[in-house]
Amino acid sequence: MATEEGTFEYKATFGDEFGRTYFRRCDDLAVSSVGLGTYLGEPTDEVDDDYREAITTALESGVNVVDTAINYRCQRSERVVGEAVDDADVDRDAVFVATKGGFLPFDGERPEDPGEYVREEFVEPGLVDRDDLARGSHCIAPEFLDAQLDRSLENLGLDGVDLYYVHNPETQLQVRSREAVYDQLEDAFTRLEERAAAGDLDRYGVATWTAFRVPEGHDDYLSLREVASRARKAAKRAENTATHFRAVQLPFNVHMADAFTVESQEGPEGDQSALWFAHEAGLNVFTSASIGQGELAKGLPEDVAERLAGDTAAQRAINFARSAPGVTSSLVGASDVEHVRENVGAGRFEPMGANAFDAVFE
Repeated sequence: MATEEGTFEYKATFGDEFGRTYFRRCDDLAVSSVGLGTYLGEPTDEVDDDYREAITTALESGVNVVDTAINYRCQRSERVVGEAVDDADVDRDAVFVATKGGFLPFDGERPEDPGEYVREEFVEPGLVDRDDLARGSHCIAPEFLDAQLDRSLENLGLDGVDLYYVHNPETQLQVRSREAVYDQLEDAFTRLEERAAAGDLDRYGVATWTAFRVPEGHDDYLSLREVASRARKAAKRAENTATHFRAVQLPFNVHMADAFTVESQEGPEGDQSALWFAHEAGLNVFTSASIGQGELAKGLPEDVAERLAGDTAAQRAINFARSAPGVTSSLVGASDVEHVRENVGAGRFEPMGANAFDAVFE
């Protein structure tokens, strides 16, 4: 897994090429504030080849954060991440690898009948109980996540991952109460605490799409305070001295800024945004959709663009996401080497300061 020594050596190797705040702390590690995502793309050999080259290029250019999930591209993204980490001229202990579990993954390609596939591969063998399913495709039961983590480690070819997310737990709110989902999360966290104690993961978190950035009355709402509380209870159940719950992932960009603008979370002195809550709670924040799945590479609102440094719209969009309070790393999907080079180049510019960032929303 990534180590303090390995990541700080990586920072020493590449740091002079970037702005002062490009490398940031993730607990005791030094990580790049631009990370590589692997969500987009068809499950084909051609896209695998593109990703392998793109990830290798990123790792050898100053990006040491790679994010994936077992369901991305039918498990192919995890497999190609593992290959690239092995191929790159970078030591494993310098690379921060994150993956996720929760959605039932296909294997290599999309089946003609997804429902039949789920039944034959997951339900009938007893890997998933029907009662634990949401939308026929999502499960966060401890035994399922246990098996998925094992599969992820096999796909990646790694002994352990630096961060393991419970993926979009708000999906479960479609079939059960909010309190029941918190109970599910506590059970899931307990198993992940046990896996952390066994050395299979270094930290865990929750990757969400809507849960933490919508108002409390929204159907998808989850309280970050309650989630963190359940993680502390899970650590006690696992007999760990401290919780390994250390991170959240949520979308954030110029057009999806509600993680900063919506005071959705109960803080110690009143309601506050998810970003501020996470920052004050000492949680690492990784932003997804940092360039809106490519849309912001076409251009930003003029009044925002003029406040940001960067040679291209994509670089300015990345630097907007990196400017938000408490952000550890902003993830950008790229399976094209030239796009990777462009995205890495964003780190050569300083993001906005706190006052300039706040002024965008005045």
